[in-house]
Amino acid sequence: MSGATITNTEAKIPEFKQIMGHPAPLWMLFMTEFWERFAFYGIRWALVLYVVAQFYSGDPTGESAANLVYGSYLALVYAAALFGGYVADRVLGYQRSILVGASFMAAGLFMIALPDQTVFKFGLATIIVGNGMFKPNISTMVGKLYSAADPRRDSGFTIFYMGINSGALVAPVLTEWLASAVFGNHGMPAYKVVFLSAGVGMLVSLVWFFIGRAQLKGIGAPDESNADPKRMVYVVLGSLCVIPLVYLLLAAGAASLQIVLSGLFILLSVMLLVEGIRNGKVARDKVIAMLLIFFFNIMFWMFFEQAGSSFTFLADKIVDRVMFNWTFPVAWFQTVNSLAIITCAPIIAFIWVAMRNANPSIPRKFGLGLLFNGAAFGLLMYALSMLVNVDNKIPFWTLFMVYVLQSIGELCLSPIGLSMVTKLAPTRLVGLGMGGWFLSTGIGNNLSGIFASHVSGEAGMSVTSALSGYTFGFYSLMAGGVLLFLIAPLIQKLMHGVK
Repeated sequence: MSGATITNTEAKIPEFKQIMGHPAPLWMLFMTEFWERFAFYGIRWALVLYVVAQFYSGDPTGESAANLVYGSYLALVYAAALFGGYVADRVLGYQRSILVGASFMAAGLFMIALPDQTVFKFGLATIIVGNGMFKPNISTMVGKLYSAADPRRDSGFTIFYMGINSGALVAPVLTEWLASAVFGNHGMPAYKVVFLSAGVGMLVSLVWFFIGRAQLKGIGAPDESNADPKRMVYVVLGSLCVIPLVYLLLAAGAASLQIVLSGLFILLSVMLLVEGIRNGKVARDKVIAMLLIFFFNIMFWMFFEQAGSSFTFLADKIVDRVMFNWTFPVAWFQTVNSLAIITCAPIIAFIWVAMRNANPSIPRKFGLGLLFNGAAFGLLMYALSMLVNVDNKIPFWTLFMVYVLQSIGELCLSPIGLSMVTKLAPTRLVGLGMGGWFLSTGIGNNLSGIFASHVSGEAGMSVTSALSGYTFGFYSLMAGGVLLFLIAPLIQKLMHGVK
């Protein structure tokens, strides 16, 4: 069997040095992900603002199109993980997939610095292809450091998730400072610098993993059946051929993309179910449970991922950001989520461990995630209906607290989801299962762009359009959270004791 598909239930885990109660390679993967997330979140705040400024000459009517482009880009970033997981499982191995993916991501980030719409979208397509090979596989590597029964497993994923958010915390502050204070101004940020800085961060991630992978003691490395260096050449050439196809998907629009993503999700579900049925009733039931959770994951991210789209325009146009004669930068709102995650993640991880037998089941943790996300939209409903001032702006603290509430919901759901997939996916297709997790996230992100375009409306965001859209978000999330709590016992039964 290929070394790329060996999981913790198939092979003995090497003896690792322990740092702070966890295997030492966890911290190497932590920093690799830190720099990759620095690159990813470094451009997040700027993308929709850049599209409107560069390609629509600052006209607010471009907001809807910018939201759709952002949603489609983000959707394809996560959907590409489906193929990246397969490549790692069957063709290249996890370590080499990460290295190839990081190289493509860096190239794409440098490409989008060029102010040409065609090159910009080809750059986004290159980032998407690279992220597909990077993102699911580094998460899978974390799971391979622990046995399925190791009680530290969920805490390990939560620590890894802190690495994600540490990079996301630093990136908007640094890239906004470089774009607005060093190479531009607040009225005309130098967006090129944002993208170049992100590209440098991605190169750091690449070098860090290339040097540090020796700590893994062979985990994720290819065995004799897929160690041929020609395989890397084939994957690189294949990726170069895929980039134009991804560009066409970006150009096709969010509605067409949704059809494609839905078809991929159905295909993936069938593949996982066939593998589960082949392995017996227990494996089949676990796959069914995982797919049910994927549905609620789609709902969560459809509304959560407004930060890079409608929330950016909300912050720019409708939030009162002036405090003590100083204006809080729009980009810095992107740090609130990360700051809340870093602050709350150790607390949440401790709570899960301390609760022992009373620890909520995975479905109920997901339900809590939906409810906290819904509470954030409830706060926006209140602010947009009751707290609008004479300048048609809402208080700064309301959007700040929206990010905090969403972050608590994210902690209940996202790191638990990564761990869940490594426990429930068929043994032979863990990478594909992780790709399915990111595909469901991608579908939610594409829907988030469609939702954000309605929030902005045809003429750009207004108090009325925002209130209408966010009210819909509140009721949808609360209904989803309550439903998940009601069916949680059924899903837990299908999981056959997985905690």
